[in-house]
Amino acid sequence: MELLLAIFLTVLTAIVAISFYYEHPKAEIPHGISERQKLYLLHYIMNFGLGLATFLDKVGIISEVHLLRVMMDTIPPFKDTSLLIKDLRFERVEVRIYQLKTSNNNQRRGILYFHGGVGQFGSIRAYERTCRYFCRKTNSVVVCVGYRLAPEHPFPAQFEDCLTAAIHFLRTAQDHGVDPSRVVICGDSSGGTLTAAVAQALVNRRDLPKLRAQILIYPFLQCVDFNLPSYQQNERVPILLKERTLVLGLKYVNVELGLIKEFFKGCHISEDRRLKYQKWVSPDYIPHEFKTRGYKPPPTYLPSKEICEVAEAMLEPVFSPLLAEDSVIAQLPETFILTCEFDVLRDDGLLYKKRLEDHGIKVTWCHLQEGFHGILFLALFGRLLRFCSGTKGLEKIVNFIRLM
Repeated sequence: MELLLAIFLTVLTAIVAISFYYEHPKAEIPHGISERQKLYLLHYIMNFGLGLATFLDKVGIISEVHLLRVMMDTIPPFKDTSLLIKDLRFERVEVRIYQLKTSNNNQRRGILYFHGGVGQFGSIRAYERTCRYFCRKTNSVVVCVGYRLAPEHPFPAQFEDCLTAAIHFLRTAQDHGVDPSRVVICGDSSGGTLTAAVAQALVNRRDLPKLRAQILIYPFLQCVDFNLPSYQQNERVPILLKERTLVLGLKYVNVELGLIKEFFKGCHISEDRRLKYQKWVSPDYIPHEFKTRGYKPPPTYLPSKEICEVAEAMLEPVFSPLLAEDSVIAQLPETFILTCEFDVLRDDGLLYKKRLEDHGIKVTWCHLQEGFHGILFLALFGRLLRFCSGTKGLEKIVNFIRLM
């Protein structure tokens, strides 16, 4: 009887989850991606997971964000006997440190890694494979930062923890066998946002060693314009669909989701801010070759005073690093930026690259022609989830780090 009940509940849950799956936006897999069937499968699995999370949240079993965290933490890596791994705290912030057991070099480079997850999920455990990979391939001391997550810890707690960890590591680098002048900060997606924001926060610190470099992996960098060419072209490309991007972002900063259409229209940008930002955020600065898949200038809508006030915090450089003043941008360290052709955030990276280069900052740019958002994270999870383009991106980052 108990077995039958368990089977019934499992089947019922699956059926309901599938129905919630169909509530999520449907995908379009571009022909420019050679491994299209694999991406279709990945999208189906992800949307099913989101459907299940939505269902279980609505019936009060587990919150959506907590289930997504569990799902990201599900597949642990195999034991790696070549690494020494230890958990510490940098002041209040949990970190995990990775280093090769065989290395006797006391002046190694250090890598601070800020994981993705839109400030709400992702963890040290979820990014264990990524940090182990960079440690092994570059003989660096890698520090993964376990910053606090929203909604339990509202934004900007995530930035504050990453900044705290960075300051602590720069001050104590030698205690971990790291040359303080060879510290690199790195992050993917929203972790790339945190990386850019931390680098900007440190430019005027005279009491700390300068960062050697920053590595931004398909970062979110601005919330001024959600109609840039990459947002239009990749609106329905997995895994970060256009609507999903803004939904997750608004949840991160606890803004009402009912305003999403007004944000897409640009009603959250006042006229004076629009004039200020147009010199940094404009489709005019996106090279022509990135518009060949299509771009249509959107109509202009009048701003809403109420929505502009709601969006105020999202326009701060901590959330939108592309909007930092020139005086800050001009002092940033050498930078590696990775963009993906089939990613809504592609143009954020292109615009930041331009701003940095306009101020004489050395930029190494890697563009994955078949890449999509999240492809590097997947590259270390076996053949089923690995895409050739993601492996190429990891190799490019490793080659960059080895030069630091």
